Amino acid sequence: MKANPGGQVAPDNVIGRDDLIRALWQTLEHQSVLLTAERRIGKTCVVQKMRAEAPGPWFPVYQEIEDVHTAEEFSLKVFGAVQQYLSGWRKTANRALKWLNDRGVKIVGVGELAAHPQGWKELLTRSIEDLVHEQAEQKLVFFWDEFPDMIDNILQRDGPATAREVLDVLRALRHTHSDFRMVLTGSIGLHHVLARLQLTGGTGAPINDVYQVEVTPLAPADAAELARRLIHGEALTTSDVDAAAECMAEASDYIPFYIHHLARVLRTSQRPAEPDRIEEVVAEQLVDANDPWELGHYRDRIPDYYRDDAALVVTILDELSQSDGPPAANELLNQLKAHPNPAGSIEPFDDRDRLLRVLRLMERDHYLKRTPENEYGFRFPLIGRWWKLDRGLE
Repeated sequence: MKANPGGQVAPDNVIGRDDLIRALWQTLEHQSVLLTAERRIGKTCVVQKMRAEAPGPWFPVYQEIEDVHTAEEFSLKVFGAVQQYLSGWRKTANRALKWLNDRGVKIVGVGELAAHPQGWKELLTRSIEDLVHEQAEQKLVFFWDEFPDMIDNILQRDGPATAREVLDVLRALRHTHSDFRMVLTGSIGLHHVLARLQLTGGTGAPINDVYQVEVTPLAPADAAELARRLIHGEALTTSDVDAAAECMAEASDYIPFYIHHLARVLRTSQRPAEPDRIEEVVAEQLVDANDPWELGHYRDRIPDYYRDDAALVVTILDELSQSDGPPAANELLNQLKAHPNPAGSIEPFDDRDRLLRVLRLMERDHYLKRTPENEYGFRFPLIGRWWKLDRGLE
């Protein structure tokens, strides 16, 4: 296997995800799925492997939708995909086309319209139902990649009422058609978008019928196997392949993206895959001004994710990156009290309930993990190490 950090990985080269994918197909037998993951964990590789190797009863439709900004764009994107499938099957009589023809909207190409119709909800519903009915003997599953980004875009462009309507229409389709499923994926937390909708007067739980699954880093043995294949594929020199593979896996927090990067840099810099040189490469990558491992998003997204709590989040991460061990909430609270401005206030911080609320959000956003002893630390040690360097902390 060749190193391919950030590139499209062939399904055959996706290592260590078979059990997860098997569990996802089993879940889809009963309900739709929200697939969450930190950026660069390998979520898209999982989805693409599912799409390429879908079991017989399933008919997958994959769409990237992070560039969709309005409900109308979404309905047209779904309509276009459906029309391509129906055209390939030589199916020309469908309800979405009839609905458009009744409104005088001309079709200028497969899935392309001469003008945008009014009524995105009707077009979206009819398009999906057309495909559902054509696949009567199969189970239809739409993979919508970066779904939270789209909902957030619609919230910003069309307003909160329309964003809620999109969620409601999709929920209604899930409930109406027993063999219709969705896999909604995203790096940005959908819980943040839903929280913003609630602040604008939204009620209800539009995705409480969707089962949430997190894509985690690889198991240590699988990460070592990936590293081992890259060592061979890149012809890296080493005195002990197994030891080198285990070192690369551990140094990368078992995250495929970083393992690929390590192999690439070892090859291009003509360094052997020995533990000291592997650690040397990691140390260089963490302080590289070009941020090849794309770690800056852990810092840059904080103002958008946490708004009024952003200063508190930064202070918490500062404290944890310098801590000798994971502190409990009360210990962390005492540490925060020592800061003159840990939460954007001139007063010492002494709000335990606010701290607990923020800690829970930071867990969901993959910054932190809570131990069985109810103590808090960085979810990924590599990120804690990078944070300390990026913040210039001793």
